[in-house]
Amino acid sequence: MLALRPAWGDLDRFWVTLEGPDVEHLLAGEQVVRAHGPTNRSLSNLLRNLRLAWRVVGEERPDVVLSTGAGVAVPFFVVAKLRRRRAVYVESLTRSESLSLSARMLYPFADEFFVQWPAAVKLKRARYVGSIL
Repeated sequence: MLALRPAWGDLDRFWVTLEGPDVEHLLAGEQVVRAHGPTNRSLSNLLRNLRLAWRVVGEERPDVVLSTGAGVAVPFFVVAKLRRRRAVYVESLTRSESLSLSARMLYPFADEFFVQWPAAVKLKRARYVGSIL
């Protein structure tokens, strides 16, 4: 996501992420909301993050929810669509030939869906416009 800074660097933004050793360093000076983890196979954290997404998207009213995937993205994309916000997904650079589980789950909610390898264009609306690195 940080590699996309030229696209969002001059825009108002906030981040939703899980706790991690790199978060404080990489997002220093940014507005950060902490989501509930772990997200894999945790129905309780899915529900907590759904509630968090409803509150955050409602208060912040973003024009776009942009994600590179993982468990936190699911509730935020669902809420983005319910609150009539655009949702943009960028598949991981590591997914060169197939789509991640997150990508397959979020595809129906995405207004724009980007992959970073030509061979990863598996879905009708998926677009390859080059790698972000």
